[in-house]
Amino acid sequence: MAKVGPVLETDHPMRRVFIGKVVVNIGVGEGGERLMKAAKLLEELTGQKPSLRPAKKTVREFGVKKGENIGVMVTLRGEKAINFLKKALAAVDYKIHEKSIDRHGNVAFGVKEHILIPGVKYDPEVGIFGFDVIIAMERPGYRVARRRRKKSKVPARHRVTKEETITFLEKILGVQVIRGKR
Repeated sequence: MAKVGPVLETDHPMRRVFIGKVVVNIGVGEGGERLMKAAKLLEELTGQKPSLRPAKKTVREFGVKKGENIGVMVTLRGEKAINFLKKALAAVDYKIHEKSIDRHGNVAFGVKEHILIPGVKYDPEVGIFGFDVIIAMERPGYRVARRRRKKSKVPARHRVTKEETITFLEKILGVQVIRGKR
């Protein structure tokens, strides 16, 4: 299967690094009209229908019941993921802190207000929402962990490392990775 989008080429074809998926999440913390506005906004930003996410447990202090929808998320792959990622990175000035990258090479960052994305105008009916963006980095062969038959684990030696993700972000996407304290 040919991968769409940027790829960090290496000496061996099975060691290439690419973006597996981009997950965009808006946690509203309550159901109702505000959640529907967040879902509508996420659909406008990504061009894909979001799914509602239920609360995992009851929190009385916040008035949240287990099973009640309190957030929306969408998973982007391929060309849609790359296009959205470019807009989201522009909203954070192409700067990501090193602590936003985990040891398996996945990246997570937040955008405080959706109106920071270039080309997005403020709509008083919708309001302002912040969202989280998670980038899952992969190599060829990660399918063994997702397939139905003969499912297997991806060994540690084949996983994407933090250093490889930093190299990918800097060379391929032009992101400045900030090292040191926040």
